[in-house]
Amino acid sequence: MSDDPRLVNLEIDGLHWVVRVAGSGPALLLLHGFTGSGRSWADLMAEATAAGRTVIAPDLPGHGGTAWAPADPADPGSPSRATIERTADDLAPLLRAVGHERADVVGYSMGARVALRLAIAHAACVGRLILEAPSAGIADPGERSARRAADEALAGTLERDGIAAFVGSWERTPVLAGEAHIDAVARAAVREIRLAHDPAGLAASLRNAGQGAMEPLHGRLGEISSPTLVIVGADDPARDRAEAVAAGIPGARLATVPRAGHAPHLEAPAAFNRLVFDFVSEEHVA
Repeated sequence: MSDDPRLVNLEIDGLHWVVRVAGSGPALLLLHGFTGSGRSWADLMAEATAAGRTVIAPDLPGHGGTAWAPADPADPGSPSRATIERTADDLAPLLRAVGHERADVVGYSMGARVALRLAIAHAACVGRLILEAPSAGIADPGERSARRAADEALAGTLERDGIAAFVGSWERTPVLAGEAHIDAVARAAVREIRLAHDPAGLAASLRNAGQGAMEPLHGRLGEISSPTLVIVGADDPARDRAEAVAAGIPGARLATVPRAGHAPHLEAPAAFNRLVFDFVSEEHVA
């Protein structure tokens, strides 16, 4: 099989998904963050396929080529499929559709929240679990409501001003400050992915998959049985959220990447990839 990723178009319970698949061997499922896509994992995908892995990198709902609501002209008000919960539910049949019952899972930020839900609701699908800059959601109801309102306002701005203005503003948020230090080629690639999105898809993701919209998972972290590694940048302004996730999962290991912010896979790719490969290669005792 060629190591070049092939695009696979799937229908999962009425929702169109686009998935990049490459390599052969045990499966590694890669879940990108908000404004990313399956293309965001090009560096890790190349190394993983060379190491004898099948890499599965879907565009999550509202991103890239994946839809966010069922294509039902008769029901334009169909509920969005971009929620964290429904996305995790879709990943189990998606894995089976590309020939795998189980995968080691890497999730970044929004993708890490999907990975957490997958490990709780569909534990049989998850081997080892690697969470980069994760959050378990927002436990306080008032704070959760305020975050929903903020994300709704951001979605409205995106719909009104368009993708270019939104991306320019999004890249200046404090949580992404570390991206300013990545090399120009990598930064341009990240920006290209962001600018290619449908504004309506990203708006649906903001409204339905934000931390204010998801079911908080703090009280369910103890249910996770997969060997787990949490990776966080030393300079991530949201580092405390990742540390809380690591503390709540039985036996989870926390790895801090020096001189990296919210996206170690972009800001320190060699260190990030080494952590991932070392962890998935270890023998874990059940």
